[in-house]
Amino acid sequence: MTYVVTENCIRCKYTDCVDVCPVDAFREGPNFLVIDPDECIDCTLCVSECPVEAIYAEDDLPANQQDFVALNAELSKAWPTIIERKAPMPDADDWKGVPNKREHLEK
Repeated sequence: MTYVVTENCIRCKYTDCVDVCPVDAFREGPNFLVIDPDECIDCTLCVSECPVEAIYAEDDLPANQQDFVALNAELSKAWPTIIERKAPMPDADDWKGVPNKREHLEK
């Protein structure tokens, strides 16, 4: 099992989760983070750090977020590793909790 970043992260990109990851499994895109499933060790540390509740265990993903398993795997191969916390996106608080953000994902 691995952990998966879901839609809630899009256009927010809080990086609190990055600080606690012991294996540097996070990858950074323009407006979204993903977890590399080959690096994730299922430690659960990132889950409680996410202020938008965007990280789930693969087995606990809501039905409407299942496609994010493949998306995390795909994008983690293309995006660079992020190992330090950065400021969230400038309008992150405006996007926090907004549903249906998939169309805003920048690859």
